[in-house]
Amino acid sequence: MILLRINPPLAVVGARLLVFLWLFLMLPALAASPKSFRPNIVYILADDMGIGDVSCLNPGSSWRTPNLDRLAREGMVFTDAHSASAVCTPSRYALLTGRYSWRGRLKQSVLHGYDPSLIEPGRLTVPGLLREHGYITAMVGKWHLGLDWVHTGPRLEEVDFSKPFGGGPVAHGFDSFYGISASLDMPAYCYLENNRVVQTPTGKIGDSPKPPMWRGGPISPDFQHADVLPRLTERALTFIAAQSAAPDTKPFFLYFALTAPHTPISPTPEFQGKSRTNPYGDFTVQVDAIVGRVLAAIEARGLAKNTLVIFTADNGCAPAANLEELRKFQHDPSAGYRGHKADIYEGGHRIPFIARWPGKTPAGRRCAQVIGQLDLLATCADLLDSPLPADAGEDSVSMLPLLHGLEPQSPLRDGLVHESDQGWLALRQGKWKLCFCPGSGGWSFPKPGKDCEGLPPFQLFDLATDPAEKTNLAAAHPETIQQLGRRMRSYIELGRSTPGTPQTNTPSSNWPQTAWMKDFPK
Repeated sequence: MILLRINPPLAVVGARLLVFLWLFLMLPALAASPKSFRPNIVYILADDMGIGDVSCLNPGSSWRTPNLDRLAREGMVFTDAHSASAVCTPSRYALLTGRYSWRGRLKQSVLHGYDPSLIEPGRLTVPGLLREHGYITAMVGKWHLGLDWVHTGPRLEEVDFSKPFGGGPVAHGFDSFYGISASLDMPAYCYLENNRVVQTPTGKIGDSPKPPMWRGGPISPDFQHADVLPRLTERALTFIAAQSAAPDTKPFFLYFALTAPHTPISPTPEFQGKSRTNPYGDFTVQVDAIVGRVLAAIEARGLAKNTLVIFTADNGCAPAANLEELRKFQHDPSAGYRGHKADIYEGGHRIPFIARWPGKTPAGRRCAQVIGQLDLLATCADLLDSPLPADAGEDSVSMLPLLHGLEPQSPLRDGLVHESDQGWLALRQGKWKLCFCPGSGGWSFPKPGKDCEGLPPFQLFDLATDPAEKTNLAAAHPETIQQLGRRMRSYIELGRSTPGTPQTNTPSSNWPQTAWMKDFPK
């Protein structure tokens, strides 16, 4: 066999040479363009805001949220999205770590302003992962995950505010932080920057009635409750304004944790009366306006095309919103779902979740897949093509395929666990939801205790036919209860709900919320 070598025409050689030279010249620029592949991420977390408070999610809403509605038109709405808990602290822990809070030391309720840091030292967080991959990471707003204050005495509130604190945002992956220690109704009332108090509390403020409602405690000279949300907003906008759309700059992650519409319910004068309902409605309208300002700042810097914006809330609306008064205005913050903040029912943890990522996430799409806020860590890892270590994100599932508009044949999640204020758990799988308690587990009727006497120990709901959770099907489906109960037991005992190496939960000698496990043998 004779091989003939045919020389290519000079024109082809010249064309190949030009392509080679172009690639040679462009390689440095391509290598220095991480933002072409890694989007900026702006995560806006409202505080105590119901799914029915966003007009595009609730046709019967008594007020409009035009900026959130616009975000939905330009992005994707997740209609079955959930916080990991029906109250603040455990929800925020799960959001940043991809791990249910009850796996750690906090088995129920929330922390307060003087409590020690909840996130374990060395635990991988969303900002920690992103920073490892070249992101600038910043947090503005409400932390509410504990701080390691320097104490001057045996009581938690005996604090030396002149000393730096540990265990805060900059200890867990953020390059910078400006905000407050816990909810805006919890002392101490002072601004924090990175790991220090901006101005030492020198005064004292008494309790406030509802509304606005705050607990009494130390307060710094520069702190006024009604000014906190505007001040935090300006800091977030300043951070965005400092970012560049140039291809050779680092991508950024901004976690903007709002203090509203949580108590103290104190809309600024500009928004008072805007909703034509009550102060909570006005405060929610103010939240919507803040979202609009953030979007405008992103667009003004030319960042919109490469920025993933997510808006959501840490749990459902609280009774402090004056639910009875809102009903008179035909407004339901839970949009027909049962319960509210603190409850194991859907109104406690089903929350608004809207994502916009131009060119990546289809505009105007609604997604009915079950997702959780704790899925952020696995989603970022997937985005970065960086597998999570075995001891990180034990309950986090990547929702990146959904953000890309893909519709998997089967659910991405095996199951999702819900938690009430008092630490009672529920497991959602497909259409089924099994509550491992007889009542709300929180603040609505039937409350734990006397209200639940004589009730069945479990509640099983078919959310496909009964989204309002009116009919307990436990007696009719014992086999489903056994299946879900054994699965929940495995989630607890394996230390994770995702595939991977078993992990260890923080043990507790007093965890009555898991007494039900004896009814579900391995």
